Amino acid sequence: MFLKSAPVMYPSWMGVEETPETADWVIVGLPYDGTTSFRPGTRFGPASIREASWGLETYSPLWHRELGEDIRYFDGGDLEFPMGNREETLNRIYNATKEVIASGKKWFGIGGEHLVTLPTIQAMVEKYPDLAILHFDAHADLRQDYLGEPLSHATVLRRCVELIDPKHFVQVGIRSGTREEFEWMQETGCWFTDINNAPIAKQKLEGRPVFLTLDLDVLDPSILPGTGTPEPGGLTFRELQTWLKTFEGLNFVGADVVELSPHYDSSGVSTVVGAKTVREVLMLLSTSV
Repeated sequence: MFLKSAPVMYPSWMGVEETPETADWVIVGLPYDGTTSFRPGTRFGPASIREASWGLETYSPLWHRELGEDIRYFDGGDLEFPMGNREETLNRIYNATKEVIASGKKWFGIGGEHLVTLPTIQAMVEKYPDLAILHFDAHADLRQDYLGEPLSHATVLRRCVELIDPKHFVQVGIRSGTREEFEWMQETGCWFTDINNAPIAKQKLEGRPVFLTLDLDVLDPSILPGTGTPEPGGLTFRELQTWLKTFEGLNFVGADVVELSPHYDSSGVSTVVGAKTVREVLMLLSTSV
């Protein structure tokens, strides 16, 4: 029975607009982990992040910005995916992205595993053929295939980069991959490890529409253990904030945050860190020109 006599807490992101018409960005949950190669569970990420968001403030002292005022967004809920059907899942994400873009809004996906980024990029490139990609991750995700499979969270950025000019592709935080992946990153100059080189990274993205994709395992597992493929040697949260600040003012046209597996951290801290990362990304997006 619907309660009209008392307020009800809905499982949406904090501070959202009541209708999509007044929003600039549309948040969409992507609860999928069909190609996870180690520890599954990212399908539970979107709901957990939404719940944890209510423990955060809408104001960020780092950015001196307020969610709902400096950036207006609507939570469109989770897409529903057919279990075991990867092709239909990717197709639904592609169609949803196109719908958001066609309405004049910008896409913000919350995963889910990293393969969910591919259909969004496919839709983005149709509108923005000069798209650039900013990628935060522990893993390169640039394999041609993984165990013979070309569509995987281990190959997703390879498939994405095939759709854009690699000169306008930037990777931050990468510390795991094959020899071939690291050789490719060094040859293309997309791999950045030193914050002092951040201005060079920014130059590769300037003057173009930019899509930001952030895998939460870019953070060290001592900070965020609740992920499917934890990789030691990652960024601290403050280091991540510093990197995000360096990309202030770019023309962001879409974004996603992926790969939280909340049940691998019973303390709930990983989910809170994931939610605050989403908040910090939203703050960055609010500076978009």
